[in-house]
Order: sequence, then C-alpha cells, then structure tokens
Amino acid sequence: MRIEDLKPTPGSRKRNKRVGRGIGSGHGKTSCKGHKGQKARSGGTKGPGFAGGQMPLQRRLPKRGFKNRFRTEYAVINLKDIMHIEGLEIITAETLKERGIVKDLKDGLKVLGEGEITRPLTIKADAFSAPALETIAAAGGKAEVV
Repeated sequence: MRIEDLKPTPGSRKRNKRVGRGIGSGHGKTSCKGHKGQKARSGGTKGPGFAGGQMPLQRRLPKRGFKNRFRTEYAVINLKDIMHIEGLEIITAETLKERGIVKDLKDGLKVLGEGEITRPLTIKADAFSAPALETIAAAGGKAEVV
C-alpha cells in the first residue's frame, strides 16, 4: 500500500449543499427555504429560549442570591493527605501538583486540619485553617504563608 492508494471510507465525505444555483440543481429559486414566512427571511430564526412570544423561562424565574466573581477559590488539601507523602520535608503546592495529589491549583492552596501528622514538616501554602496551624505546630513543623 502506498500513500496514493489511500482513500476515505465510503460515505464519510459528503458534499456541501450548494443552494441558489438555478432550477436544474434542485436547490434553486427559494434555496430550500419554501415560500415566504419567518424562516425564509435572513436572520429569521429566534434565539434559544424564545418561547413563541410567551415570557421566556429565564425571565419568569426569580433572581436569587449573589455570586462574587472576584472571590479567591483555593484548592484544598487535608493534613491526612499530606502525611502519605514520603521523602519530603518541605511541601509546596508545586510538589503536590507534580505528584498528582492536587489536580488544579486555581487561586492557590489552602491546608485544612483534618487528620494528624507525626513528623515535623515545613508546609508552604497560600492559606491555613486554624486547626491545621495548631496540628503542624504540635508536631514541631512550620506553616509558611506564601
């Protein structure tokens, strides 16, 4: 087999519908749009959510609450997950990402206090919860805010 012998699977390649190219083409005159009416006009389709003149659902439902677009969203990790890491004394967000423990760092890393640590560790993160700080200090480690 050579490169010039290759051809696409039958039925996988379909010609474009060329409309408005005369009566003989079968797609001439009205260009497959029928006679007059809203859908025959240019720009004649209504947008998604249009309900035939009825008040659309997204306008009928009440608005509730507030979502702060500027809030900092941390990737969180618990102390019990940090304890599984062997051979590291200094733990940073980058090392956690390299090892696949944290998937997406978002706006930074926050360490939460669930679980115990038995050896002194230096943990560098963007934020710590109060129980996490207590647990790290009790084990003889350091918590550094980056």
